[in-house]
Amino acid sequence: MSSSCAGSFSPARICPLAEIEAIQIMGYGDRLAVRPGEKIAFKVSLESGADRYRAHIVRLICGDDRPDGPGFREREIDAAVNGEHAGRQQAIDCGSYVLVPGAAALDRPGRFTLAALVWPTLPGTGAQTILGGGGYRLALDVGGRLALHLDGWQLAAKRPLHPRRWYRILASLDAGEAVIHYEALDRVLGDAGSETCRAKPPAGKDRPAAQPFLIGAHLGEHARSAGHFNGKIEAPCLAAEALASADLAALLARPRDFPLLAAWDFARDIETAFIQDIGPRGLHGRAVNLPARGVTGHRWAGRSVSWREAPADYAAIHFHEDDLYDCGWETSFAWRIPADLPSGIYAARLRCGAAGEDHIPFFVLPPKGKARAPVAFLAASATYLAYANSHDAYEDPTAERAHGALLTLSPTDLFLMARRDLGLSTYDVHRDGSGCFYSSRLRPILNMRPKRALWSFNADLHVTDWLEQLGEPYDVVDDETLDAEGAELIAGYRCLITGTHPEYYSPRMRGALEAFIEGGGRLIYLGGNGFYWKIGWHKELPGVIEVRRGEGGTRSWAGAPGETYLSTLGEPGGLWRALGQPPQRLVGVGYASEGFDSGAPYHRLPDSHDPRAAFIFEGIGEGPIGDFGAFGGAAALELDIADRALGTPAHALRLAESKDHSNIYVLTPEELVTNYPGTDGIESPLVRADMVFFETPAGGAVFSTGSIGWAASLAHAGYSNEVARITANVLRRFIDPTPFAL
Repeated sequence: MSSSCAGSFSPARICPLAEIEAIQIMGYGDRLAVRPGEKIAFKVSLESGADRYRAHIVRLICGDDRPDGPGFREREIDAAVNGEHAGRQQAIDCGSYVLVPGAAALDRPGRFTLAALVWPTLPGTGAQTILGGGGYRLALDVGGRLALHLDGWQLAAKRPLHPRRWYRILASLDAGEAVIHYEALDRVLGDAGSETCRAKPPAGKDRPAAQPFLIGAHLGEHARSAGHFNGKIEAPCLAAEALASADLAALLARPRDFPLLAAWDFARDIETAFIQDIGPRGLHGRAVNLPARGVTGHRWAGRSVSWREAPADYAAIHFHEDDLYDCGWETSFAWRIPADLPSGIYAARLRCGAAGEDHIPFFVLPPKGKARAPVAFLAASATYLAYANSHDAYEDPTAERAHGALLTLSPTDLFLMARRDLGLSTYDVHRDGSGCFYSSRLRPILNMRPKRALWSFNADLHVTDWLEQLGEPYDVVDDETLDAEGAELIAGYRCLITGTHPEYYSPRMRGALEAFIEGGGRLIYLGGNGFYWKIGWHKELPGVIEVRRGEGGTRSWAGAPGETYLSTLGEPGGLWRALGQPPQRLVGVGYASEGFDSGAPYHRLPDSHDPRAAFIFEGIGEGPIGDFGAFGGAAALELDIADRALGTPAHALRLAESKDHSNIYVLTPEELVTNYPGTDGIESPLVRADMVFFETPAGGAVFSTGSIGWAASLAHAGYSNEVARITANVLRRFIDPTPFAL
């Protein structure tokens, strides 16, 4: 999906949580994909104050519960966990930081120096801790002034720090004198640029030993993090002596030249959550809640855009108060998957009171290496994570123009407005305006549910619903497992079917799909805007994807200069097209336009009468194809087109195209060298969806519809329509083992 740069208001201020009662119960699983014999643990929180709830395992068939839709369908599964459970509300520790386990060397010394480089983004918006341990820390006060805290006593500078400027900062204590000092690395006219303050603190208090040392936050009540810093921190260190401000630059550049207790080098192990202490004691730490790594530091000057090539230029970490990896909830109940349970999309259905309901979806894969059907549905879990709990639809100031209508907020939207502690999507900007790079599945994902908006996960249930109606046996596999296991996961199938929007693909996922097609497999691509963004999966943290939105593409935010390389892979992110791998090279079509008012039908082209395509159009007349469906037409929302120059095979048949889209539909930026009039659905011939078919040398084939809206037309007229018939025609031929001739 795409939109213009998101706005930065605080919807929680206009939508108090006390006024929202839509979400009474919610939860998540410790995994999204599970195989027979494996166990999945469910984490549940009761938001209404209740202490009991009911759980039931169900197979999800269709999630579209609109009055004029096919109807919500689920199938209850016999499971030992079905029934009533005790529950409670579970808290979320949101906000990123580095945690260094307690050690004697980190207990508050009688003499010390705390130092770092900082680039604050929201000074003056609340107290924010930069680094410190039990009883001592260096921070920004509520007004954005540098401050040293000693057991409740504070020494603060007179002037606040400016946002988005690099500073060297220092706080020291020795012989009963406390000192704080800062100096700007980039001067601003009218600003002195540096300040030093001194005072005599009260006598120190005895404190418990071996308390954790945090960077980017401090420990608050109930051992939860508090006072989160917004901005970048680089080269934080702790020295065993009170050093002068004249030593600050040298200390930060060469910490080992000084009597060091600890110094953490953020330029190392960037692709991990490990934080290395280069000091003599090895007081290493862990990054908590996915702060941004692989970001530019104070030295970056555009000489390289790769943190692998110039790690010293990327020696910073960007912390945010709204980062989240794992809610960390206690397990409420767990279920071991029966050996004979068919592969499919399932959920733990939770109910609380008369109206509280949630579904926690999960995918049951077939046993490893044992395809149980000729067809596999490829669940786009990477895309589900990219959109997880997205606020973009209502924080984007262009949303109403993109839809050609006034914005309608669902109860889920309202709840997410007030509960940003549930984490962001990769479409969102953090409170400080920086783009969100990461998304995780270890939290309730409230827009990855049936009975919600027909987008992504719930829209994909139209495909599984159609397969169920057709009576076609199918397995389900998912993106995260595809990345982990590669081509082996899908090697046993004759045909793969995508959902409506497989937008996010890692190199290993794409390589596996290429190998499948090149090896004679058949692929049915039933979506639009697929295979668009290159992503990385975190090597250490299960269920985390990373997206960098660089210089091109239809984006909800644009990455900062120099921050286009994925921290998880050490490779450039951005569009696959910009990396020489357009979607047309994989499936024959690629993203070209979008619009969110109403769709349009397809119209047959001369290639549809080619004998090679006869099986596709068996029983299909010459009239429009799909002038119906949830979006007003089968070609809707986001549309893909064929383009020989971008890799559509020369022998591919362009079978049908949509036309007569509205002026709400516009071309994507990558289709334009420069802006010019006439780029909307009324005037531009590129605003269309193309239906494409081609064979492969090994006897396989690819069929692509080029539209997110196609699947939403399958159920029209009781599944008796030309969209469903064409799709069934293709499926029957694609599971036929007879090789295609090229």
